[in-house]
Parts: sequence; C-alpha cells; structure tokens
Amino acid sequence: MKRFLSTLALPALVVIGVLVASSVYIVDVRERALVLRFREVVTVRENPGLGIKVPLLDSVVKYDARILGLPTSPMEVTPLDDRRLVVDAFARWQVVDAQRVYQATQGLGLPRVQERLDSIINSAIRQVLGSVPSTTVLSDDRTPLMNRIRDLARTEAEDLGVRVIDVRLTRTDLPEQNLNATYARMRAEREREAADEVARGGEAAQRVRAAADRTVVELTSEARKKAEIVRGEADGRRNAIYADAFGRDPEFFAFTRSMVSYERALKGENSSLVIQPEGEFFDYLRNDGADKANPVPVPRPAAAVSEAPAEAEAATDEAVAPTETNREGEPLGAAAGVTLTPMPESLASPPQEEPVAVPAN
Repeated sequence: MKRFLSTLALPALVVIGVLVASSVYIVDVRERALVLRFREVVTVRENPGLGIKVPLLDSVVKYDARILGLPTSPMEVTPLDDRRLVVDAFARWQVVDAQRVYQATQGLGLPRVQERLDSIINSAIRQVLGSVPSTTVLSDDRTPLMNRIRDLARTEAEDLGVRVIDVRLTRTDLPEQNLNATYARMRAEREREAADEVARGGEAAQRVRAAADRTVVELTSEARKKAEIVRGEADGRRNAIYADAFGRDPEFFAFTRSMVSYERALKGENSSLVIQPEGEFFDYLRNDGADKANPVPVPRPAAAVSEAPAEAEAATDEAVAPTETNREGEPLGAAAGVTLTPMPESLASPPQEEPVAVPAN
C-alpha cells in the first residue's frame, strides 16, 4: 500500500506543480497584460507583479507599454500649389489601453497596430500638407505642420487604444524626375539675376565714364582756352616789343631779319641755292650796314646817376611784374584768370620815348 501511494504521489506532485505554474503569470514593469477566458477579456493588468489565472481556461496577452517608434514609408504628397513632394516621417507612440488594442486588432498584436497606425499617420500627413503651399513644407520652420499632423493622428488613433506622442517629418524632397528641371529653373533664375546685376553695373560704369570724359573735355577746353588767350596776349606783347625795338632802328631790324634768313637758308644740308651774289639777299654779307644804323638814344636821368652804383645794380636784377596790357587796357592774362610770372627788370622793355631827330650828314 505504501509503495502504491508513493508511486501515485510523484505524478500528483507533477500535476500539481504544472497547475500551479499555469495559474501564475508575471507582469513586467514594461508591459500591460490582459487575462482572457474564451477570448473574452477578464482582467486588465497595468501594474507589474504576479497574477493568478484559471489554469487551462485563461490565457494572458501582453503588450509592450514603452514608447515605440514607427518610421513611415516614403510617399508622394501634392501641396496646395500642385507641386509634388516626396515625404517620409517618424512617429513615436505608446499603448495606453491594452483592452481596446486587443479589441481593435482582434488579438493580432502590435504588428497589426503598427499597420493601422501607419495608415493613420500617412492620411494625416497628406491632409495637412495638402492644405499648405510647398514653400511652407520646404521651409526651415515646420514645427506647426508637424504639430497639426500629430494632433490629427492622435485623434484618429484613440480608437486603437494607443497615444501618438510625436510626429516628425524626416524628409521633404522633390521627386527625382523633377529635380533636374527644378535645378535648371533655379540656375536660370540666378543667371538672370547675375545678368541684371552686370547690366546695372555696366550702366553705372558707363555713366561714370561719360561724366569723367565730359569733365576731361571741359577741363581741357577751358585750359586750352586760357592757354590760347595767354599765348595770344603774349604774342601781342612780343610783337609790341619787337615793333618797338625794330622801330627805334630800322636798319637793325633789316639786319636781324637778314641774319634769320641766312640761318634758315644756309644750313649746310643737302640743298642748293642758285642766286646772283649781287642780289639784295647778300647785302649784309658784303656790308654790315653800320654806316646806315640810326639808334635812338635813351637818356638816363641825372638823379639816377648820383645814386649808389651798388644799389642800382641790385635793383636791375629784381623781378618786376609785367605791366603790358591788352587792347581793353586789362593786364595780360587777366581775361583767362592767369597771372604772368614776374621777370627781371633788366629784361623788361625800356620806356618808350619820342624819337629825337638826328640831322643827316
């Protein structure tokens, strides 16, 4: 009898151990659990610890209670300005109601939840981005758009028993087939702006160049005008001095003019001059004409002779301003705004006096 009882005790203990093990379950701090009986929810466990269920009748379904990530697949979105964009996003979500998750997915678990959540987020992205222009989508500050997508997806995901925590747009690009056309359009726009800038710069340079040329012409013309006025007045002064000097001694004028003619004609170059030696051209080669000279004497005042010779010599070397005038009686160079350079008194023209008649011999 004892042997029989000992033989039955071991299987009984095994059966009891199996029943105890199958009636106890553990809920981790990172999980939420449901106790099911005939596929109906009996108990919802959200707190960690040990739990008891009916063996062979109850089953336990656990869901991850941590914050999970869900990357969406790339999709094409058409914004408000009909410009197609390729967009993908990344969402963070968490199971908040395990019973509702079980009922919404019919017990298929989190993979089914992710499929449903992916479609919800894609629909929210299309709805929000389709209501704004592409410039807003491609801008740096897209936080308001992402918040709108998050709120819309959170509202629709409440029936799944999950909470959408955040949605972030990871990429917003143009489709590959539109990139080349977009780059070409951007390049053409930049080239047009560069051409406009170059044209405006050329126009400004042309204006500056024209103004500079006009200023050069005006200054050159004014300087040439003043130079011509000064040159004409100086020529008049020179001619007056020559006329005065030659008028005092006509013979000396004839002699000087002959010397100039000899200098110009007899240069010793490869030229020949055929002329009669008895001609008038060679008068001063035969006779210097001293016997015909008739210089006009310039008397010196007696008071000037009595002054000290040293002071008189020093005074003759001092520079004096010319006093010659033009026809209007103005100083030479005054009409052109030019002041003539003073010249030594020794080079100034002597005072003009009435010629003294000399009786002929």
